[in-house]
Amino acid sequence: MSEEKNPNETSSAIRPSRRAFVKGSVALGAGVVGASGLLQRENGNSAIDQLLGVSTARAASKRRGLKYEVPPGKLDSYYGFWSGGQSGEIRIVGVPSMREIKRIPVFNRDSASGWGRDDYSEQLLGGRSSGDTHHVHLSYDNGTYDGRYVYVNDKAGGRLARVNCTTMECDAITEIPNSQGTHGIFPQRHKTGLVLCNAEFRTPQPNNGDDLDDPKKYGAMHTAVDGESMEVQWQVLIEGNLDLCATDYEGKYSFATCYNSEEAVTLEGMMAADRDWLYVFNLPAIEKAVKQGRTIVVGDGSVPVVDARGDNGPYVQRIPVPKSPHGVNVDPTGKYAVCSGKLSPTVSVVDIGKLDDVFAGKIKPRDAVVAEPEVGLGPLHTAFDNRGNGYTSIFIDSVITKWNIAKAIEAFNDESVDPIVQKIDVHYQVGHTNASMSETREADGNWLVALCKFSKDRFLNVGPLHAENDQLIDISGENMKLVHDGPAYSEPHDCVLVRRDIIHPEKITPRVGPRFEYYEKLAKEDGINLLTDSKVIRKGKNKVRVYLTSVAPIFALREFRVKSGDEVQVIQTNLDSVEDLSHGFCMSKHDVNFVVNPRDTRSMTFTAGEPGVYWYYCPWFCHALHLEMRGRMIVEA
Repeated sequence: MSEEKNPNETSSAIRPSRRAFVKGSVALGAGVVGASGLLQRENGNSAIDQLLGVSTARAASKRRGLKYEVPPGKLDSYYGFWSGGQSGEIRIVGVPSMREIKRIPVFNRDSASGWGRDDYSEQLLGGRSSGDTHHVHLSYDNGTYDGRYVYVNDKAGGRLARVNCTTMECDAITEIPNSQGTHGIFPQRHKTGLVLCNAEFRTPQPNNGDDLDDPKKYGAMHTAVDGESMEVQWQVLIEGNLDLCATDYEGKYSFATCYNSEEAVTLEGMMAADRDWLYVFNLPAIEKAVKQGRTIVVGDGSVPVVDARGDNGPYVQRIPVPKSPHGVNVDPTGKYAVCSGKLSPTVSVVDIGKLDDVFAGKIKPRDAVVAEPEVGLGPLHTAFDNRGNGYTSIFIDSVITKWNIAKAIEAFNDESVDPIVQKIDVHYQVGHTNASMSETREADGNWLVALCKFSKDRFLNVGPLHAENDQLIDISGENMKLVHDGPAYSEPHDCVLVRRDIIHPEKITPRVGPRFEYYEKLAKEDGINLLTDSKVIRKGKNKVRVYLTSVAPIFALREFRVKSGDEVQVIQTNLDSVEDLSHGFCMSKHDVNFVVNPRDTRSMTFTAGEPGVYWYYCPWFCHALHLEMRGRMIVEA
């Protein structure tokens, strides 16, 4: 059966010309300050939108044989890891069903699990309870995901966190010194040695109250964190705002897009230059300089800093690219890094194989750019399939542009060649996009997700704060097909799609790692066996430690007594070994509520209130007699 014409496709006959694109980019740069009201479509219920209904896309997808519906009882083919934006969390979404399966609290407080309030997470978070997660990336081995860790940034707090895929829980958080606006992050791909982190905001270095009003003395850091120990190894001081990050497949280079090469502090100043840079960091040269002590002291001096401000040199090369670049993405072959200029209609294709000659001074930095196809107004990010195509999100035009890398290189010297394969409308103002296994050597070209910032008429009205719209696109055939709209709570920025066979979480809590070392240390101190003992131990005049076990539907301690004003630490161990049989502990009137999964131990510390009786109970449904699973805390004067 022949393919029907895709109503989303923009034919080559009506694609904008180079001149039209250039005019559009000039208009965009001139009017960006007031653009927010102009970027949104006035009527999303147009005839073309009706043609894009799910029923039409579903029929087309079924004819081609790639199914996106996952029947009850069946499992998705991919784990999707979504950042949670201002929520400070990570979300796990099944693909292609687009069903949200779990929210992993990271930098936020989560009342359901107790994260951010229980003892271990409070210690990790340092008393803070909010964050801004933008970018999620998995650990690597030999160019593909190894299924061990997920890393995520906190732009608000300047931190990097790690989630252990065994339990899908955060197990480490690292403060990044001398940095604000930690934004783009990326692990090395040959193996997860380093996780590279970009500071988007330039600040005085050191930021100690001096040089407050002289932006020329500001700088930003490109930071290397050991992905295993989560300790900061070194930093490179650079002059521009660092945005998105990427790494090569050999462990030699890391990349950072740089907007505001002007070193301005206002929007107008940041848009003045026609070109900005792609920073290329030479990791072996930087590590050699650190080893030899060719570093400077910044802040408290706890981290060695290589000063790479100024001219191109052995540590950093600056590849000129069109103004205000945002995304940088490396294709699955490892040959090309693709940069997207927000205020240009083009993406720049950088030949990574030419970078050795750039650092050696044999060619100019700009000579590493081998293609610059015109993809649309407001390009942001590029994903890849396994057939040599890139898929770039276009914010202003609200489209995904599919283009061929080889043809783009050919078109760089021959304008008669058209590298654009197809454009498909998305709704609306798409930010990040990513494809299944796109950031590995095993990109498979099955699914693409468009993370759209506006949804205004796509879902039921729920008030002034609208949902985001995550759209699923089938890219397995010649034409892209939109098959699903999915509302998302504000504001996921990025996602990765990982094959199901790579991820192997445990179903019962493995009692290993830093958290259990913490509890075993407490138990040893008190002569307690966490798996058998339930006991109240007074640790001093005003401090009590309560150990208790639970087996559905009872707590081993039906009551315990403390005094008003006591600091009370409740340490609960769930002895059930049945999959999906979680317990918890909730103390009435005391802001205490946390989950304890099968074979897990958790704790929370609080101050006992006024004299009286306070009931504690299991908040997670666990048994037919679940409501009876309770006990009394008796507070004496």
